Amino acid sequence: MTIKVEVFSSPGCGKCGHAKEVLRRIAQELDGGIEWREVNVLEEMDYAVSLGVLSTPAIAINGELAFTGLPSAAKLRAVLDQRRRAAQGEKA
Repeated sequence: MTIKVEVFSSPGCGKCGHAKEVLRRIAQELDGGIEWREVNVLEEMDYAVSLGVLSTPAIAINGELAFTGLPSAAKLRAVLDQRRRAAQGEKA
């Protein structure tokens, strides 16, 4: 099962670029199983609000708001790895 991660960003958000870079690096380190996309809150406002996004950056995992702000790389990696392992366990 692929874990779907969304990074909510907005134009002019200084931390959003860093969030995307951290997520890109972690996805590569975890070697697959993670699909991610950037969501511009100005273009997808209704969707962002439906998940509870009130500020950027924010990160949703599998359609649920997981972080309302930029987590540390270690915390994000731990959460993604935990979810990836859980998803792999479901297959077995």
